[in-house]
Amino acid sequence: MGVQIGAKPDAGFDDPLGMLKDCHRRIEHFLEIVCMVAGRAEGRGLTGEETSAIQAALNYFRNGGPRHNADEEESLFPRIRAASLANELREIRALEHDHRDAEQVHVRVDALYSAWISSGALTPEEHSELAAATGKLKALYAQHIEIEEKVVFPRAAEMLNPRAIAAMGQEFKERRS
Repeated sequence: MGVQIGAKPDAGFDDPLGMLKDCHRRIEHFLEIVCMVAGRAEGRGLTGEETSAIQAALNYFRNGGPRHNADEEESLFPRIRAASLANELREIRALEHDHRDAEQVHVRVDALYSAWISSGALTPEEHSELAAATGKLKALYAQHIEIEEKVVFPRAAEMLNPRAIAAMGQEFKERRS
């Protein structure tokens, strides 16, 4: 994503919860692209601009998505589990389940878009499948992000001490090096 004048800069490794929220904004951005193109390009080949946008989105979901999940599942969620009550544990299990569901749908969206780009067309059945899959992702992420940002992240900010937050930031940094 390009730089926007007046936009809040992305959080750094000293603010790992902020980094997760920034990643959510990127997920929403790229998800909007895959949904919009599926909706407006039915029955035709993709334009050059659409192809570039879809390739950027697919690349993000192939690389940034798994890293984001690892940030949550390997750094944040274990720390919440260590300091939590049963309610948070149920929420964490549900969020991890969402990650697995999204991964499966992303594989299919990636395959369908890749086929569309390489062949120049999708069958009506493939397009229907793509539209359903992108719609499923949009609904899944909307609920998932809302739970994380309104419930899980605020609780983590209250529960975790500065040392735990700093350790998470270091782990995030190591995942990106």
